[in-house]
Amino acid sequence: MTSIGDTSATFCATLVDEFIRLGIEHAVVAPGSRSTPLAIAIANRSELSLHLFHDERSASFAALGIGLSTGAPAILLCTSGTAATHFHGAVVEAHQANVPMIVCTADRPPELRDVGAPQTIDQTQLFGSAVRWFHDPGVPSRDAAPTWRSLAARSVQAATRETQPGPVHLNLPFREPLVGDVVDMPVARGAKWSAVLESRTTDVEVVQELVTCLSGKTGVIIAGRGAGRDVLTLAEALGWPVLADPRSGVRECHSSVVIGFDSILRSERFVQTVQPEVVLRIGEPPASKVLAQWVRNSGAVVVQMQTWQNVSDPDHLVALTAMGDIRQLVLGAAERVQRCSDSWMSHWGRAEMATQVVLSEWTRHNMSEPTVARTLTDNLEVGSYLVVSSSMPIRDVEWFGTVTPGVKVLSNRGTNGIDGVVSTAVGVALATGATVTLLIGDIACVHDSNGLWGLMNRNVDVRIVVTNNDGGSIFSFLPQASIVSHEVFETLYGTPHGVSFSHLAAAHGVPFASATTASELVTEMTKSGPRLIEVPLDRSVNVDQHNDINAAVVRAVDATV
Repeated sequence: MTSIGDTSATFCATLVDEFIRLGIEHAVVAPGSRSTPLAIAIANRSELSLHLFHDERSASFAALGIGLSTGAPAILLCTSGTAATHFHGAVVEAHQANVPMIVCTADRPPELRDVGAPQTIDQTQLFGSAVRWFHDPGVPSRDAAPTWRSLAARSVQAATRETQPGPVHLNLPFREPLVGDVVDMPVARGAKWSAVLESRTTDVEVVQELVTCLSGKTGVIIAGRGAGRDVLTLAEALGWPVLADPRSGVRECHSSVVIGFDSILRSERFVQTVQPEVVLRIGEPPASKVLAQWVRNSGAVVVQMQTWQNVSDPDHLVALTAMGDIRQLVLGAAERVQRCSDSWMSHWGRAEMATQVVLSEWTRHNMSEPTVARTLTDNLEVGSYLVVSSSMPIRDVEWFGTVTPGVKVLSNRGTNGIDGVVSTAVGVALATGATVTLLIGDIACVHDSNGLWGLMNRNVDVRIVVTNNDGGSIFSFLPQASIVSHEVFETLYGTPHGVSFSHLAAAHGVPFASATTASELVTEMTKSGPRLIEVPLDRSVNVDQHNDINAAVVRAVDATV
């Protein structure tokens, strides 16, 4: 087992190695003890010019001068405690003057904070809004080793952004011993890590970079919220499938669209057959953990297109982010890329056709949460909205729903919470005047039952479909379901509530109906709202039903390989 000292040494050596790979040439160090792991890592690299300053204030302004004169950030390092506060003046100047700088403050580990330990202050967000990015990765852990290079790369990217360079603050806590050996440093990528290109209206360089990454290679497009139908033009030009999230606006009958990707990628035989060279993610990522694991294990270069500045890279895999107008980027790339072999798309096409046959057949004969998702998505009105709650509803719609052309699908996936979902749907209806169908779980519905207040007086058409399995079914899919006792599981995770939704609806004067079959659900959901439709289900068989439908898909997909 790697020691604490070895882990810290390896973590710091990895940061420094990635800094050097990204062009950093100078390091300014103020001496101290707690900063030992990073100071040694810096001193061990001849590629870096090491500048020692006994006074932290002088050190920080020297680092400022390096950035000011070269346009490239210097690493600025000090120990823990008040040493870091002496950097503040230079950090503020770098902020105001848009000068790149990477400020690394060593820190005590969490157990030494707030207990009177020497040289220990609160260094979280020490420089406030004067930095482009602050991050505290915690005490180095080998479990986080795959993220170390990404951390260094993102720091450089944030400090050197073309539109607003400036200081970045990494607060780095270390446990004793502070000295160790570098062991199994994570391998570097051949190309830059986490590069960001910001597109402008007349900027063709970003498009050309995308063309270079995508052209002639095998790959997939993962389309999430923010993608749009123009993605299909690029997919056709590349000969790639579009793995379409329900919120993407791309779930329609099209030869490039694959919506059963979660079930398909559970087939080991299929996964071994399709090894992508590139994964292009457009917009926000889907909920599927199976998809995320496949991308992570594929070894493919991950390229991302997005409109927003937010970093969306939970697996620390993205090699290139193109930021700007997605339509412009997609159509610009589509005009220039070369198509890969037609056999690539044919693999995905056969698997998708087989999957949809199985999903339709299985849900026709079984009443379940997947059945509700498929029935509902198959019977929505063109021009209407579907709001889907987090937890199991968004997953069931993503995995088992059908195409939804002409329907806008929305879900609160910023933080994936189940709070305020009824009210969100009401807000959508108020703003659009359109028919809104809400698919929500029982706990989420109870959580925001306040959203029903005054609903009948709001002149909106909101049809609330509640899958009621008397508890939190998503937790049954997690490891704790098979580890803790049934009694403990039900108390902490299952959390049966016993709420009567007919009484809840009546209390707010909302028409109520219960649907126990798919045909009853279709009948009730096509009636105008406001109305609340309960679909009672058995939580105890939910996991088995999901496993059964996925197993049926895997058998069908295996037969296509």
